[in-house]
Amino acid sequence: MIKLFSRYLSVGIVNTLIHWTIFAIIFYTIYPSQAISNFVGFVVAVTFSFFANSKFTFKKKATGVRYTLFVAFMGLLSLISGMTADYISLQPFITMAIFSGMSLFIGFLYSNFFVFKDSNEK
Repeated sequence: MIKLFSRYLSVGIVNTLIHWTIFAIIFYTIYPSQAISNFVGFVVAVTFSFFANSKFTFKKKATGVRYTLFVAFMGLLSLISGMTADYISLQPFITMAIFSGMSLFIGFLYSNFFVFKDSNEK
């Protein structure tokens, strides 16, 4: 399990760099909207994360059902995090840092025990 989490963590670091870089580029140079910047960064990063984890971490076939399960769950987690941050007026950097850490652990557990669990291919 530690080796599996280490691979997931490696993908997560790259995923986080993708998300944060896209967020910053859009927010600071194209259009200053946290919602749009975060959404675009999230979509690109979560797609990368799914395919990288499918191939390198869990070594399972990337299917449409798995992709949908992963993106829907991570999207809901992101939405809840963002809504909570807005409600308590967190700064964007703090929100991104908290979400990145939280999504690493929750995403790993969800991916390992549900999306990519050993069973019939989804």
